[in-house]
Amino acid sequence: MICAKSDAPARPAARAPRQPRSRTGAARPNARAATGLKVRRVTRAADDGFESELVPGLRATEDALRLADELAFSEARLAELRAAPPGLYAEVAAAPDAEEACWLAFLIAYLCPLSIPAAFDGITAARVSWASGELPDIDGAALGPRSGHDPGRGTATVLAYRSWAARTGSQYAGLLGDREWEPERRFVRTFERLALPGLHRGARFELLTSLGALGVVPIEAGTMALAAADPSDAVALAAKRVLGIGDAINLERRAAALADGVGVPPAALDLALHNWSQPGEDRATMGATVGADEDRRGAIAAALGAL
Repeated sequence: MICAKSDAPARPAARAPRQPRSRTGAARPNARAATGLKVRRVTRAADDGFESELVPGLRATEDALRLADELAFSEARLAELRAAPPGLYAEVAAAPDAEEACWLAFLIAYLCPLSIPAAFDGITAARVSWASGELPDIDGAALGPRSGHDPGRGTATVLAYRSWAARTGSQYAGLLGDREWEPERRFVRTFERLALPGLHRGARFELLTSLGALGVVPIEAGTMALAAADPSDAVALAAKRVLGIGDAINLERRAAALADGVGVPPAALDLALHNWSQPGEDRATMGATVGADEDRRGAIAAALGAL
């Protein structure tokens, strides 16, 4: 079950919250202010006797085929980031200043792209340069489906990130760590370093994955980092259902076997599992302009035993 915002008015609070303001000081409504909740049930496919060692939690061929779709899409999206990054990702890849590249990648991961064609509009509207020292104008910003921003925290998480960078000497220095580290070890160590207030697992994972794919930092995910997931993490919940086990250690082991078995990078599992668990309108396309390759979709489905 997935909770989503509804159009019903929220109950009056005991004390009215302070109205968010833009950098100009003008008050304006918050785009994600509390408006009550409604419960949306994600349809579960009927059990048709499907079984697969790679996805032992699934019992329906339809669920396995949907997972193949999402794995193929996530793989294609990562390939696009490496070869011809779309939108603001292209600016990250081409930025001559590593600090500006890392900062823009952080804003993309933290706010999350919307759907095409306006995927990066919310990030562009909020964006400021790293060198300016200003904070991004995120009050009322349009946020994507995997945004890590909590309007109730205001700019606290962004301030925590800037403070972290100051402590490590620079963003790039903090993200790089020891120059002798292999890319997968760097991912583990840097992911731990980025455990900042309000910066949830998904945003950290996306930041590091995108920086690696865009060639800014030599870093590569070899783990899902599920031990860092909070109870509402959609990827962790989907992984438990798909892989048929609950503890983080065995989830990581089975996730690695799944990635190896279908031939996708481990990093592709994160977005794929998120989207697999969502209704179609809540999928995160992350600004990608490519779709899943049909041959890869078929190959992955066959490896899962769904064809």
